[in-house]
Amino acid sequence: MGNLVEKALETAAIAHRDQVRKGTNIPYITHPCAVALILAAAGCGEEVVAAGLLHDTVEDTPMSLEEIREGFGEGVARIVAANTEPPKSLPWEERKEHTIASLASLPLDARLVMCADKLHNLRTIAAEHRELGEKVWERFKRGRKEQEWYYRGLARGLCHRPDLGDYAPLFRKFEEEVDALFSAEPEVAPG
Repeated sequence: MGNLVEKALETAAIAHRDQVRKGTNIPYITHPCAVALILAAAGCGEEVVAAGLLHDTVEDTPMSLEEIREGFGEGVARIVAANTEPPKSLPWEERKEHTIASLASLPLDARLVMCADKLHNLRTIAAEHRELGEKVWERFKRGRKEQEWYYRGLARGLCHRPDLGDYAPLFRKFEEEVDALFSAEPEVAPG
């Protein structure tokens, strides 16, 4: 692990230290770490892996983009900025539509971080879905239908591009896992 990645890990761990994953007691830092592992396994460079560790700091902690730029350089800051949603004061639909619309202009390094981020989120949802069934959707501001719209929109915007190169398997995996989760029929309560 390079110095940049190690520094990003320490920074993310401190920034997210008091946070847990939605609806759980799992420390939040497990998410950026999982994103970084996905990126490293896909063969991404140190700057992309570091950005994966830091991708939620500006959105979910008091850390600023300027602090990221000063500590990690313009490349990491640009990737983090591209993966930062508009403020949570805006409606959920508006923030998600913005994310989907932004995919057309994102460079590959920023799309790699977004893909790894959403892939880990999707895997977490799928694991919880196997355990909890349709109740898993109650953890979110919007339910299954809206989550499906969002994840399928992400898959279209992320995965159907000519510039995926050696990273095509990562994007294919994301699309396959979106299909697997949302192609299953929702359970209907007896009644």
